[in-house]
Amino acid sequence: MEKLLYGVEDRPPGLITTTLLSLQHLLAALGGIIAVPLVFGGALKLPADQIVALVNAALLGSGIVTIIQCRGVGPVGIRLPCVMGTSFAFVGAGVSVGLEHGVPGILGSSLVGSLVMIAGSFFMPVIRRFFPHTVTSVVVTMIGLSLTPVAVDWAAGGVGSGSYGAVGHLAIAGFVLALVIGFVQWGKGVVSASAVVLGIACGYLLCLALGLIDFTQVREAPVFAIPQPLHFGMAFPVSGIVAMSIAFLVTIVETTGTFMALGAATQTPIHGKRLASGMLCDGLGSAFAALMSSPPVSTFAQNVGVVSLTGVASRHVVMLTGVMLLAAGLFPVLGALVVTIPQPVLGGAGLMMFATIISAGIRMLGSCEQSRRSSLIIAVSLGCGLAVTVRPDLLARMPAFVREVFGSGITVGALVAVGLNLLLPGREGQAHEEDEPAGQGVAAAPVAASASAA
Repeated sequence: MEKLLYGVEDRPPGLITTTLLSLQHLLAALGGIIAVPLVFGGALKLPADQIVALVNAALLGSGIVTIIQCRGVGPVGIRLPCVMGTSFAFVGAGVSVGLEHGVPGILGSSLVGSLVMIAGSFFMPVIRRFFPHTVTSVVVTMIGLSLTPVAVDWAAGGVGSGSYGAVGHLAIAGFVLALVIGFVQWGKGVVSASAVVLGIACGYLLCLALGLIDFTQVREAPVFAIPQPLHFGMAFPVSGIVAMSIAFLVTIVETTGTFMALGAATQTPIHGKRLASGMLCDGLGSAFAALMSSPPVSTFAQNVGVVSLTGVASRHVVMLTGVMLLAAGLFPVLGALVVTIPQPVLGGAGLMMFATIISAGIRMLGSCEQSRRSSLIIAVSLGCGLAVTVRPDLLARMPAFVREVFGSGITVGALVAVGLNLLLPGREGQAHEEDEPAGQGVAAAPVAASASAA
């Protein structure tokens, strides 16, 4: 197991170094955070000023909850480098509620639905026992496999783009990918640790020189805006509450898997009490987000890739990312500037980050017990998870409830792995959870430099 460049409690030397390391987490998450309110706004045909209000609230809420998740406040917060943001897991239920009851219905249903996650957090010591090493290894691998198509779509120019797959897009993505590889492999200290942000910066400069950057959004964005609590009001339709509660149940499974992956990447034991603190922050954070007029938040899996790739596991770095998100919510022009980064640039870096999660998952799978039972669990759960990931239309004729629960490959893979582990003879995970080493078989990242080298 390779040594982390910075451990969970380490503080990188100097504000410039810390800012660079924080910025790459921001770049990895910002697009997803902004995309969800934009999807809601487009689906509900909201006027531009209301979409801006949703985006600002999402950024501000994500920033505050990220800070709490990383720093911890009493029993709330997992105290790991965890970026929080609005989640696509709630888009299906949110749009269906919004079309009938508007944004107030989405926010009110989210507020009540968050109680499911808050209540579920108290059962995490029990739920943790359903995630022994084999199951955790499957979930980590599925996170990487599910995110990789996202990076591929970015590299190709974005889903729905008329120039999807154009040679120019792929060339830019390949250029950024090559730079990130070079920075990680041959860079020293802070250069290696900030490989993602340096690769994106070089790709951005290339696109700027080629005239591919559109600054229209920057010119139109307000410089300063304060999100207003209860800006849209709230409504509490029973059907909406049920739909969002189901979405929160699904998110509990995905977030548990993400926390386990984060534990492996940071070489930190993830026991039931720590899971409970993280899940409680997710639930309370979503309730707070609803009051701030933002869609629900959850833990971002893509930022696990940043940790795995760079070997920077410092929660203090990601706390600064939370401050940046908060600032982006108060100064929309900053968020608009980041959004000008072309998708192929993000795709080149994202492919490396998400593939690193797959690599970590494969290492974990390799350290699992070599038995027919273990092989069966791994094969079937990965196969089912990939079926939904690569062929999402597989569930197109299913009832809405089934699509909501099984629409994510991560959730399907996790549920199948947990189910097989319970049903097949010789159940794994009956030993005390604290006895299982964190990140067994996982090397943090191909980072050779030590913390002192920075």
